Amino acid sequence: MGQGRSAPQTRQPGGRAMSHPIAIITGASRGLGRAIALDLASAGYGVALTARDAAALEAVAQDCTKAGAPVALTYPADLSQPGEPARVVDEVMKQTGRIDALVNNAGDTQRGDFLTLTDEQHLSGFALKYHATVRFCRAAWPHLEASKGAVVNISGIGAHTPEPEFTIGGPVNSAMINFSKAASKRPGAPRVNVVCPGHIETDRLSRRIEAYAEKHGLSREAAAEEMRAELGIAQFGQPGDISAMVRYLCSDQARYITGAVFTVDGGATPGI
Repeated sequence: MGQGRSAPQTRQPGGRAMSHPIAIITGASRGLGRAIALDLASAGYGVALTARDAAALEAVAQDCTKAGAPVALTYPADLSQPGEPARVVDEVMKQTGRIDALVNNAGDTQRGDFLTLTDEQHLSGFALKYHATVRFCRAAWPHLEASKGAVVNISGIGAHTPEPEFTIGGPVNSAMINFSKAASKRPGAPRVNVVCPGHIETDRLSRRIEAYAEKHGLSREAAAEEMRAELGIAQFGQPGDISAMVRYLCSDQARYITGAVFTVDGGATPGI
């Protein structure tokens, strides 16, 4: 059940919808999701936050209230479960009466040699990132049509550049782009766009750096520098680099942008 953080009531008297825009952010308990939630909160959105970790969501909700969110709601959920996206959307509508933006950010996939990756790991990767995105879009679609809102799906640069260690995440990210472009062409569709982050300083990148350091017998600092040089980038990105793009795509300034893919990677992707 959602928990209000800043308003004594979550609907206007008489059951009317809130006057401020509402954004759902998945995977909002940390990393990119947290940064996106804070950025949208600072832009005046009420935020509906969902992820598995209830305590972490509550902490992010408090930070969003401090950042300016008129309301911050939390919905702990395992989004790999088929019924959870629709449940979250239903709860958001009951409490706020509107949905103006949907940011599908949840999902992590196992890296490694595809010969050692199991069917279960493949299925899990698609369940949390791809299928949850489709289910959230399906459930929120009529409300986003009504608000002439925006969907931003977070994919990744692995969609463009296949890597032998990323044979789950790459296909998942590619599927996200294909689905997003197809959905954007539906008559009357809300705006649907994709952001492909590059190498951003989150827990996920930290784990990769630590694994690289252990494999090559380097300090963490030396491993990070060597990885950066191999990737051909001047620096690693920050979560705010991604959240700023998401905030723009959710705004009226992006009203003529749909079906587009934005790569935010510091120049890491070599293809055209």
